Amino acid sequence: MDEKTIARINELYHKSQNEGLTEEEKKEQRKLRADYIAAIRANMRGTLNNISILNEDGSITELAKKDKTQQ
Repeated sequence: MDEKTIARINELYHKSQNEGLTEEEKKEQRKLRADYIAAIRANMRGTLNNISILNEDGSITELAKKDKTQQ
């Protein structure tokens, strides 16, 4: 997610608080927020896929592989 998109999300938020949004702006705000949430989720999934768990017996379990076996 680039800085221009985040700035636009904030701009629409502030406008909605001050004067209100047109229907077109509301649609744009919903789309931008959905895109932002999708980017956050993808980032979190990437982070979680790189986590390893150190077990009490000293072995290491990769969280991504453990997650796939439990599905």
